[in-house]
Amino acid sequence: MRRDSPPELLVLHAVRVTGFADTPVIARRYGLDAATTTEVLHDAEARGWVEHTAFAGTGGWSLTEAGRAENERQLAAELTRVGGTEEVRDVYRTFLPLNALLLQACTDWQLRPTAGDRLAVNDHSDPAWDAGVLHELACVDRALTPLVDRLGRVLTRFRGYDTRFTAALTLARAGDGAWVDQTDVDSCHRVWFELHEDLIATLGLKRHEHP
Repeated sequence: MRRDSPPELLVLHAVRVTGFADTPVIARRYGLDAATTTEVLHDAEARGWVEHTAFAGTGGWSLTEAGRAENERQLAAELTRVGGTEEVRDVYRTFLPLNALLLQACTDWQLRPTAGDRLAVNDHSDPAWDAGVLHELACVDRALTPLVDRLGRVLTRFRGYDTRFTAALTLARAGDGAWVDQTDVDSCHRVWFELHEDLIATLGLKRHEHP
């Protein structure tokens, strides 16, 4: 059974998981060529599924409400076609406690409570505190690989989240803290956010819902 997704789905879904991105970024997300990506985006724009906006010298694509609905319709049909609904739901159930760990680790990277201020900003002057956060992220990293392996056997578009997370964590452990939680690089938090968005979109859930 074919596990690869068509370009029309991948382009729309790339807009969904990235949130807001220009054409080259959307093309790279699933390794599509620029011409195909551009054609699909313009067709989706004509259908009212995506819109292009620009401000402060930058521009990008985002989904409209109709586009989100169409994306979820396509994803549901694809998941039914490959018979993967229960497997993805089971992975999502395992993902949720890991999600709580990841969010706590990112919070601890940003804040280091003191006796007088529980919301004190982490100035990264305590290497033991930061090492503890990186250890928690490493635990998440180890747990992520088997989950992505399972998802990748359902649909190939799920592959790569674990290697991206590991790459970001490696850079963070080498001393560049931006790779923990910054949004302008492919950080641990950004990779995790995309995976979460991918799972809830595929299952037709909201972020506050549990299966």
